[in-house]
Amino acid sequence: MTRADDLAANLDVVRRRIAEACAASGRDPAEVTLVVVTKNFWASDVRLLADLGVTDVGENRHQEAQVKAAECADLSLTWHFIGGLQSNKAAAVASYADVVESVDRTKLVDGLQRGAHDRSHHVDCLVQVSLDPPDASDSRAGVTPDRLDEVAAAIEEAGRLRLRGLMAVAPQGEEPAEAFARLASIRSSFLGGHPDATWLSAGMSADLEEAVAAGATHVRIGSAVLGPRPAIK
Repeated sequence: MTRADDLAANLDVVRRRIAEACAASGRDPAEVTLVVVTKNFWASDVRLLADLGVTDVGENRHQEAQVKAAECADLSLTWHFIGGLQSNKAAAVASYADVVESVDRTKLVDGLQRGAHDRSHHVDCLVQVSLDPPDASDSRAGVTPDRLDEVAAAIEEAGRLRLRGLMAVAPQGEEPAEAFARLASIRSSFLGGHPDATWLSAGMSADLEEAVAAGATHVRIGSAVLGPRPAIK
């Protein structure tokens, strides 16, 4: 099989999983956007994915993402930045990322606003919410639920940014269905104050079904489409 054949087969499986998860939840598969996470893979894979109908790709690391987005600038793709974001890199990320999913503190907003200033469109932002217990030693990034409105308000006040919704990652060592059930409750409260922020990015290769059941509108899939990540890029 060629690399294109391999990717096409994997995409078929993932798209079928999304469709089946939507059917089980009484949802329309068109409501769920597949974001293929291309971290550590080559720009040539991004081009193959675009040929296979992928419209959204995600990257975790600024330096790699910036180079890859430039190499693929001729493609009609939506670039999602989904990794932890340093304040001093925020402006640079907003200069090429169409969606920044990992906004977890107000300190990032000024940099994102500066980077978005020369874009022809707004930069869409998701607030990353932590689903980890407060005392977790290995907690992932994200703002605690009680501070969501603070970060969301900062995004809404920035003229070149657009608040789209929430992003989250299921904690390690917990059943994804339980974590995403909490996320659904957090999202319901959040929408009460931000009714237009309807996006929910949740779910990866191992737990996309649970995320779709909890209302995810975007799933971030890497290995299930691209295979194991190379040890060295």
